[in-house]
Amino acid sequence: MSKDLEAGGFATKDYQDPPPAPLIDADEFTQWSFYRAIIAEFVATLLFLYVTVLTVIGYSNQSDIKNGGQICGGVGILGIAWAFGGMIFVLVYCTAGISGGHINPAVTFGLFLARKVSLVRAILYMAAQCLGAICGCALVKSFQKAHYNEYGGGANSLADGYSTGTGLAAEIIGTFVLVYTVFSATDPKRNARDSHVPVLAPLPIGFAVFMVHLATIPITGTGINPARSFGAAVIFNKDKPWDDQWIFWVGPFIGAAIAAIYHQIILRAGAVKALGSFRSSTSV
Repeated sequence: MSKDLEAGGFATKDYQDPPPAPLIDADEFTQWSFYRAIIAEFVATLLFLYVTVLTVIGYSNQSDIKNGGQICGGVGILGIAWAFGGMIFVLVYCTAGISGGHINPAVTFGLFLARKVSLVRAILYMAAQCLGAICGCALVKSFQKAHYNEYGGGANSLADGYSTGTGLAAEIIGTFVLVYTVFSATDPKRNARDSHVPVLAPLPIGFAVFMVHLATIPITGTGINPARSFGAAVIFNKDKPWDDQWIFWVGPFIGAAIAAIYHQIILRAGAVKALGSFRSSTSV
């Protein structure tokens, strides 16, 4: 269990929190690792959209009775959810040591609010993710143009029968689950406390994506990733995905912000620690 250790009369921790990232870090521009991380985010998001959108379109084609498919043909919603969750597991595992394995502007936004990444890195990560998503969807369309246009291009939109509020709430809650899992799986205090139980961080993150997809595919097609929704909307380029596009930005960003506040301030008692530090400094 993690605990405070006494050393020379002072309490020390058996884990180490990384220092807060500066708002703007000019030194990042001089480091190859910074540009390497941006490239990794671009490639990872490209691969993510390529595999997942291709899975969605393949299922739509195989289950289309009009074109000789079967009602129960293809991978089904369960398979689609596995495709999204599985790809996140694989890609986070591959890129975590290079860029942190965000692959999602909402995750990047949440980590920025928690001061895990600088503003410059956050902005460039989001740009790389959106560009990667566009390129991934463009690859799918280039390989299966007829099916891509016929089956909606994997674009997110609010399903018939659901209100805008319901769709927005689904995106907020779904993204909260994802970003909260990211914070928990990468928490240095948790890793120290549970060092006897090896935790592969990409695994719970991938499972979070999988579970959220099972719940929200019928409502919004499951965004919880603005880059995923934006890339598909750009390449498919129809009115409905663009009309609903704001839901897939506002919802995930709100969900990510709530997750950051909940984990950093409530669970990690960030506000209490800051207040205690202030009182200690003023009483000296």
